[in-house]
Amino acid sequence: MKDDQFIIGILVDNAAGVLTRVSSLFTRRGFNIDSLTVGTTEDPRYSRITISAHGDDAIRKQIIKQVRKLYNVKEVKILPVDNSVKRELALIKLRNKPQTRNDILSAVDIFRCKIVDFSPNTLCVEITGNSSKIDAFITVVKPLGILELCRTGVTALERGCIYLNSETKTFEEICE
Repeated sequence: MKDDQFIIGILVDNAAGVLTRVSSLFTRRGFNIDSLTVGTTEDPRYSRITISAHGDDAIRKQIIKQVRKLYNVKEVKILPVDNSVKRELALIKLRNKPQTRNDILSAVDIFRCKIVDFSPNTLCVEITGNSSKIDAFITVVKPLGILELCRTGVTALERGCIYLNSETKTFEEICE
């Protein structure tokens, strides 16, 4: 993660148009989104948006202030770098040739990836972990023939008994 990069967790209503409103706010203010992931939470009424962006403290505060004003936003929080679990997923389709197959299988083993599809001409590898692990794997397999690549972007949760949706759960429900 870059020095000025930060991750925002946003709890929103699970409703049409909410993601557009959140992402449009970034566009209107001239802020760039490095990665964005979104999905339904344990409560189907809500979705969680995880945004990775970069900027100084003033930009972070401005983003938080503006996101909190949006109608469907329930909670917004910058996740602490040193107290959060952050992961990405990548699917990478590689050229499957007899002369490079052992190198690919070695890299898959070393980086603890999974082969999720195998054909005579291609291998599809799934890798999860932090961004630097995925970047390193891509660097290793690039000379072997990447045919297609898809990354999710960062998704993150704070460690321990700290959670984004403070309205629906008590501390005792979470930490007993």
